[in-house]
Amino acid sequence: MKIALVHDYLTQAGGAERVIVALHRLYPDAPIFTTIADPALASDLLPGATIVTSWMQMLPGRRRHFRKYFWLYPAGVAALDLSGFDVILSNSSAYVKSVRAPSGACHICYCHTPMRFAWDFGGYAAREDWGPGTRRILEPMISLLKRWDLRTANRPTRYYGNSSAVAARITRCYQRPAGVLYPPVDVERFGVADAPGEHHLIVSRLVAYKRIDLAIDAFNLLGLPLVIIGDGPARAALQRRAGPSITFLGRRDDAVVADHYRRCRAVVCPGEEDFGITPVEANASGRPVVAFGAGGALDTVIDGITGVHFARQESAVLAEAVRRCSAMTWDPVVLRRHAERFSEQVFHARVAEIVRDALHEKDSGTQGVTSITIG
Repeated sequence: MKIALVHDYLTQAGGAERVIVALHRLYPDAPIFTTIADPALASDLLPGATIVTSWMQMLPGRRRHFRKYFWLYPAGVAALDLSGFDVILSNSSAYVKSVRAPSGACHICYCHTPMRFAWDFGGYAAREDWGPGTRRILEPMISLLKRWDLRTANRPTRYYGNSSAVAARITRCYQRPAGVLYPPVDVERFGVADAPGEHHLIVSRLVAYKRIDLAIDAFNLLGLPLVIIGDGPARAALQRRAGPSITFLGRRDDAVVADHYRRCRAVVCPGEEDFGITPVEANASGRPVVAFGAGGALDTVIDGITGVHFARQESAVLAEAVRRCSAMTWDPVVLRRHAERFSEQVFHARVAEIVRDALHEKDSGTQGVTSITIG
């Protein structure tokens, strides 16, 4: 059995890159095909891996400006030659779900989301703070990209989303069934303290859609200590908004973050995420989560058992959820056991099972895809 791993681009270290690292650990002999790779990053994340890039690797400024080449990625993906492989595992948040697999091969797509900028252009533009001029220039190009994305939606044999919300989005966009495969979380790097501290904690990039402003308003109302770890373009505005009980620590290394998880009273997640690793890291540290009840938090946070949901993104509603969480008793053993459901070991076992099932379907002649109609 020859397996190929396929990834959009290796130019940053984020959640999708954690997945390709975990897949490489499971299948260390499988080459990794991608459009563009930063050699230093690839060497650091994937030591010993065979990485095959497309002609896009020759583009000027590719590492810094890789997003600006969005209109070239369909051609870059088309140039990836996967001849001779039996199983294609694509790890896609945008483009490589559309890679062409050899005839008869299984193509399993782990889809973090259908490309957000194509399927929710207005929301993405607002998130990136694009002005009206930029939107007018990009909208027709993005519209063409969306049509390409839909035309190629039948190329994978199977789809898996990283949460129930994403699986539903895949079905809605592509009219294809999708399973759920939770991404791997390094739960082993987190420890549990004997007793919680007094402060609540946020670990997040400081960008508008994370809704840190909502948490700041809630904790200004509560007057309780809140520690915020992370940085981003919204930091200055958020600091001006924050009262005296709120502390900004900026970026911190993994050891400091783990220590704050362990010593906090609870972790606050005010935004909506496709999956969201923070609630799992909090539970791995024996701490409950106060999370907006939407998106990935519906999978990672069990209301009343591993944390508390709040139903509306309003400061008073969040403040009430914080009060409710503080009044409850939490069992760190239960929280830790829940987090272990999202470990890399569990992820590896599930991927191996998915590959076995796909190969069995191929050998039995039942492999196929669900057709869709292009509108």
